[in-house]
Amino acid sequence: MSVRLNAGGGCPASGYPQGDTTINIQCAFSNIHKPIFFGSLGLLLIVTLPLIIFPEMGRVWVMAAQGFVTQNLGMLYQTMGIASLGFMIYIVFSDIGQIKLGDVDAEPEFSLFSWGAMLFAAGIGGAVVFWGMVEWMYYLQNPPFHVEPFSEEATAWAATYGMFHWGPIAWSIYLVPALPMAYFLHVRKHKVLRISEAIRPVLGEKLARSWLGNIIDILFIFGMLGGGATSLGILVPLINQGLGNLFGFTPNPVSQIGVLVGTTALFAISAWRGLKGGIEMLSDINMWLGLAVLLFVLTVGPTVFILDTGLNSIGLMLSNLIQMATWTEPFGNFDGFEETGFPQAWTIFYWAWWLVFAPTVGLFIARISKGRRIKTMVAGSIFFGSLGCALFFIILGNYGLYLQLSGTLDVIQLMNDQSANVAFYAVLAELPLSWLVTLAVVILLAIFTATTFDSIAYILSSAAEKNLDKEPARWHRLFWAFTLSLLPMSLLFLGGLETLQTASIVSGVPLLLIALLLMISMVRAAQYDLRYQPNYEEPEINIEEFPENDPWTEEGSWEVTDDEGYQEKT
Repeated sequence: MSVRLNAGGGCPASGYPQGDTTINIQCAFSNIHKPIFFGSLGLLLIVTLPLIIFPEMGRVWVMAAQGFVTQNLGMLYQTMGIASLGFMIYIVFSDIGQIKLGDVDAEPEFSLFSWGAMLFAAGIGGAVVFWGMVEWMYYLQNPPFHVEPFSEEATAWAATYGMFHWGPIAWSIYLVPALPMAYFLHVRKHKVLRISEAIRPVLGEKLARSWLGNIIDILFIFGMLGGGATSLGILVPLINQGLGNLFGFTPNPVSQIGVLVGTTALFAISAWRGLKGGIEMLSDINMWLGLAVLLFVLTVGPTVFILDTGLNSIGLMLSNLIQMATWTEPFGNFDGFEETGFPQAWTIFYWAWWLVFAPTVGLFIARISKGRRIKTMVAGSIFFGSLGCALFFIILGNYGLYLQLSGTLDVIQLMNDQSANVAFYAVLAELPLSWLVTLAVVILLAIFTATTFDSIAYILSSAAEKNLDKEPARWHRLFWAFTLSLLPMSLLFLGGLETLQTASIVSGVPLLLIALLLMISMVRAAQYDLRYQPNYEEPEINIEEFPENDPWTEEGSWEVTDDEGYQEKT
C-alpha cells in the first residue's frame, strides 16, 4: 500500500474514500481544531521539558503539589466518587435510562461480547493484570483502618481493597463524561467528541465554544496524554522483565526501547485499521486469552482457597462499600492517634487517577455504544468492567496470597528486596508450564497495552477534529499514537514518569468541577428533550422531536410550550 501526498487541490466534501491513501496536506489540517491540537501539545511540552531538563527540582515541586491536593482536597475526590455511583444508580432507574442511543431502527455496532471486551480493554488495559497480582502485597504490610499488619483481618482487607478500587465507583467515574457525550453524539447527532460540547446545556453554546471550552478540552487531553504515557512507561518494563525471564537476558535500556517500539508498532497498526479492523479484533483476542490464563490458574492453583477468599472479599466489599469510600482518617493529625496516610495514598489517588482517565474511557464508551439504551450502557459498563477487574484480583491475587500464607514463596520479601515486577513473574514461575503461562501473560500485556493506547489515540484525534462524520483521519490517529510512545521513551531513562503521572493528577483538580457540570448537563438536556416529545413510551424511548433552536443557544429557551410538547409525563 502506498501513501500519496498532495499539497494542493480541492477537498472532497465527504473526505477521501476509505481505501484511498492520498493525503492532501491542506485538507488534512482543515478539519483540525487548531487551538485544541496545538494547545494540548504546548501544555504537554511546558510540563515535560522542565522534567527532562531539571528532573530533581521538577519532582520536588510536583510531589509537593500532590501532597497539597491529597491532603486538602481529598474529601472532594471521595465525595465525587460516591456522587458518581449515586448518579449512575439514578440514571438506570429513571426515564433517562430508557432513552435509546441512536435512531429508532439503529442496531448496536458491536456484539455484546465485543462491546464488553472493548470497553474493558480501553478502561483497564494491562494495568489490571499487574495490580491484580501485586496490590494485596502493599495492603497486607500497611492495611487500612489501623488494622495490625499481617493479621487475619489485614489479610481479609488485602484480598478485598483492590476489587474496591477497581470496582463500581471507578467505572461510575468513567461514565460521568460518557453519558452526555453519548447522548449528544448519538441522540442529538452532534458529530464532535469533546467535553466542552457535553457541557453546553450548563455553560451555554457561546461560552462552551469560546476560550473557556478550549481550556477545558486541553486540560482533558493533557490528562489523557500524561496518564496514558505514564501507564505505557509502567507496562513496558513489566513486559521487558517477562521477555528477559523467557529468553534468559537481563532487562536493559536497549531491550526496553525494543519493547516500546514493538508495542507502539502494534497499536499504530491497530490505530491505522480503525475501530472494527483494529480495536475490536485485538480486544476479542485479548479477552479470550485473558480468560484462558485465568481459567488455567484457577484450575491448577488452589481452587477452593481462591474461590473461598474471592467470595469472602465480595461480601466484605459490598457490606463495607460506603465506609471504604468515605474513610478519611480525620484524627491522624492529633497526638495519640495513628496516621497511616492510607486514604491519601490509595483511595484518593485512585479516584483522582480514574478522573484523569475518565475522558479517554468515557468518550470511547460513548463512541462504541450506539444502538443501546442508556441504562444498558451504564449497567453494562459497570458490570463488565467491575467483573473483569474482580476476576484478575480474585484469581491472580489470591493465588499469590496463597503462596505467601502457605510459605511456598515469600512474595512480599521479593517485592521489597528487588521489585514488584520480579515478584509478579516469581508468582507465575510457581505454576505448571510456567514458561508457557509467562509467554501468554506477556502477549496479554502487549495486546492490552496496544488496545488501551489505540483507544486513547482514537479519542485524542477525535477530540482535536472539528467534525467527526466518520472516523478521525488515519494520519491524525497515528500522530497521537507515536506521541504517546515518544513521551515515555524520553522520560523512562530520566526517572520522570512518576513525576509526570503525579503532574497529570494535580492538573485534574479542575475536573472535579467539570464532572459536576457534566452530570447536571446530562440531566438538563435529557429531561428537556423528554418533555418536548408529544408522547413517549417505555421500556425504550426514542428521542425524535427537537426544538427549532436548542435551549442553550441565545435564540432558544428552556421553556416548553403546550403546542410543542407537554410539561410533565402523566
